[in-house]
Amino acid sequence: MLRVHAGLMKDLDTDLAGGHGLSLSTYEVLLFLADAHDGKMRMAQLADSVLLSRSGLTRLVDRLERAGLVEREPCPSDQRGFNALITHEGREVFDAARQTHLSGVRERFLSHFSEDDLATMAEFWERVQPGASAGGAPFPTTVAPRPPYGRGAAPRAARGPGA
Repeated sequence: MLRVHAGLMKDLDTDLAGGHGLSLSTYEVLLFLADAHDGKMRMAQLADSVLLSRSGLTRLVDRLERAGLVEREPCPSDQRGFNALITHEGREVFDAARQTHLSGVRERFLSHFSEDDLATMAEFWERVQPGASAGGAPFPTTVAPRPPYGRGAAPRAARGPGA
């Protein structure tokens, strides 16, 4: 499981770096912000959502802020807290990168499974981590159709980690 996960993440990271100059971690931060209400989240909430430590997220947001993709603003309800806010430029970069990422997920993962396989896999993920396939994270629910693979038609919908 770890070997397959590491290989998939490395390939998806390489796609984003080559096509957009983004790391997978950067993409993930932009994903959560782009899908958040008003394009912003509390830094603490964002840190809990992404697969980074709080200090790692702070360093990444610093870099994204310098690149003009994200801004920070004081949180009106908590003087100690800050919100991260995706900028117009950040949204444009994310929108372009999203197509690359979703194509990579389809090619490297989803294309190997039928609709039934994906439904069964979602059931298995629920056993391991309840709520994993319920959409706790803002992942897209539809994926563009592609040519059939293997014994059945390629899946048209997917929901799960890394999609």
